[in-house]
Amino acid sequence: MKKYARKQPAAPSKGVRTLFEWLEEIAVALSLVILVLTFVFRVVTVSGGSMLPNYVDGERLIIANHGYKVEQGSVVVLTNVLDEPIIKRVIATEGQTVDINYTTGVVYVDGVAVDERQFGLENGITTSPSSLYEPLIFPQTVPKNCVFVLGDNRGQSQDSRYATVGMVDARHILGEAIFTIYPFDRFGKAE
Repeated sequence: MKKYARKQPAAPSKGVRTLFEWLEEIAVALSLVILVLTFVFRVVTVSGGSMLPNYVDGERLIIANHGYKVEQGSVVVLTNVLDEPIIKRVIATEGQTVDINYTTGVVYVDGVAVDERQFGLENGITTSPSSLYEPLIFPQTVPKNCVFVLGDNRGQSQDSRYATVGMVDARHILGEAIFTIYPFDRFGKAE
């Protein structure tokens, strides 16, 4: 009886093996990007004109979900405040007292006028709230674990001047704006 040797399957060619290695590396890289964008950074789109001139409608931002410290001047994305996420600038943090002189348009924090030029704005731009919404009465002290926020375009911003927003619980901060990725002419560090 003649024994036949079993034929071994052919080994994949070097080109096929390289293709599988590339696909595996791409899959791992995509998984890492998805994890980072889910748990560390997020991409959000600015909606509306409440942050003009610093942020425009349709602008896409990368926000940090973790590892940031909210302080005066930080630009944050807030959830569970209005019907949709909103982007605003932090003007005061817990324990600080905010007062607004609507005659001069000046915002005071702990008795000191906020120099809004540091945010790329003019001083004296804070207008009286629209009569459509109930305004807060100032001065106000920011409660523990809360922030007071304003839009950069005060005439078109529903912000902490209104009772519907008021002092925002820090747990509603989705993240801090750190980088603009679109439109390309605004590409760079978020201000």
